[in-house]
Amino acid sequence: MLSLPLTLLPLLSLPLLSLASPLPFYQPHTSPAAALFRRQNASLPAVGTDAWTALYPSGSGTPSTIPQAWLDALAAAENSGLIPNISQSTLNSQSGMTTYPDGQDPTGTEVCSFTYQCNVTTDIVNPPEGVIALTFDDGPIPGPSDTLYSFLYNNSQHATHFMIGVNILGAPTQFLTAFGNNKDHIGVHTWSHPYLTTLSNDQVVSELGWTVQIIHDSTGGLIPSCYRPPYGDTDNRVRAIAEHVFGLKTVTWNQDSEDWMIGDGTTEEAVEGSLTNWVVDGGGVQGQGLLILEHELMDTTVQAFMDIYPSMKANWTVVCRSSLF
Repeated sequence: MLSLPLTLLPLLSLPLLSLASPLPFYQPHTSPAAALFRRQNASLPAVGTDAWTALYPSGSGTPSTIPQAWLDALAAAENSGLIPNISQSTLNSQSGMTTYPDGQDPTGTEVCSFTYQCNVTTDIVNPPEGVIALTFDDGPIPGPSDTLYSFLYNNSQHATHFMIGVNILGAPTQFLTAFGNNKDHIGVHTWSHPYLTTLSNDQVVSELGWTVQIIHDSTGGLIPSCYRPPYGDTDNRVRAIAEHVFGLKTVTWNQDSEDWMIGDGTTEEAVEGSLTNWVVDGGGVQGQGLLILEHELMDTTVQAFMDIYPSMKANWTVVCRSSLF
């Protein structure tokens, strides 16, 4: 694919990629998940057109329409005992914490909720020592994403963008810039950004599946290999659905910049202070690299990253590939 200037990238219909040479960070075209997303009509509308928009759920919230093939794949995983029988959590809207019924310990090996800082061995969380894995959540968003993508492009820096399905639907130009022009990696951040552990199995399938579908349709047939749970809200039930239905690995983080709280509990200066502590002063995770939770959510979150980036490059190897973990 040719590299186009940011200002000239068209809303185009991307051709199907060669089945023999899938790109890094995406699943092989022979993976079981790939069959769940192939459209019967391989000639899809151009990304950003009304016909393209009409292919996906409208409105906010978890889509109620779920393709039968996805539900069949979920049922097969459930019947094979691959999906743990863990109750849906309940959200405390004031604290932002999820709780489980008595007898289900969120910190224990059965549930292992990342809300309670529990990771499993299959989670992608700690890069090798000396490495920063660059990731951004919540895009694409007109304005902040445009600034971020231009900065990354001008610095020949790739990143992984965990994108929200409804945001892709609303910002196709920015999506195509990240994928087609910058050739960055695109990961799943759900369709509507809910607390996943509060949802039923079917709803988790809907949130993940529709996001994979719009990425697949808009990249010439690629299937992401990873998802990041909104708010970090995942547990062993959600992990299992993501992996055994859609082949998605869980990506969490080992440092939270709290940039998402700028203007509502913290300041840009405080965020940059935390980033400086980890990146410059060595206050990160001992013996590990850095996987920092950052967002392309607002101008201020993007600016905080751009201000610290020279120090990242001066002190670390900055990458985006999950294969380095």
